Amino acid sequence: MHQPRDTNWRVPVGDEHTTAVFDPATSNGGSTVFVCAHGAGGNMNDRGMLQVTSALRSRGIHIVRFNFLYTENRSGRPDPMPRLEECTKAVVARVREELAPDTLIIGGRSMGGRAASMLAAKGFDCDGLLLLAYPLHPAGRPEQLRDAHLPMIHLPVLCFNGTRDALCTRELMERALERVTTSWQMHWLETADHSFHVLKKSGRTDAQVMDDVADTSARWAAELRRA
Repeated sequence: MHQPRDTNWRVPVGDEHTTAVFDPATSNGGSTVFVCAHGAGGNMNDRGMLQVTSALRSRGIHIVRFNFLYTENRSGRPDPMPRLEECTKAVVARVREELAPDTLIIGGRSMGGRAASMLAAKGFDCDGLLLLAYPLHPAGRPEQLRDAHLPMIHLPVLCFNGTRDALCTRELMERALERVTTSWQMHWLETADHSFHVLKKSGRTDAQVMDDVADTSARWAAELRRA
């Protein structure tokens, strides 16, 4: 993997630009890069994104996090899905140019992961899809499923959701995955909500849950490298 000239990037997306940051692994530095997109109400520097970044870097995974264009422009209204996909593709292109990773994973939190999954369903060239709190449906509207494209994904997937996630009813997700034929590892976090916050009765802290996410992701990434 190449060493980048700079870790802070301005990435062209059509006639606009967005910001991306390369966070190198802090241990066991290999050549796996995870391009991680933020959720609808967040940004690349929000608490959840930084927690995931820190946890995965300590397991030897390099991270590239970035803002979608609407976030970069300080708008509270998410871009349409094609625009989210365009931004993700532009950042991945920069990753390939700057880093040339041996293993490239795309994904992210909630809406960011969904945008990556839409690209994966269209045959986007990468090695794996890592989804953190996949938003299967809007909160309180389980009839509006976002699962039509999932059977078209043909690369390995690791997906984390909490059993209290208001945007992903477990029964509905398991039913949707019956139509998926790719290697999809579903990892349920007991009592966790959409932000991976757990109840005290779970016997675990939020930090322990994040360790679980990071350890599971590191093992999965190692399997991708060996494949």
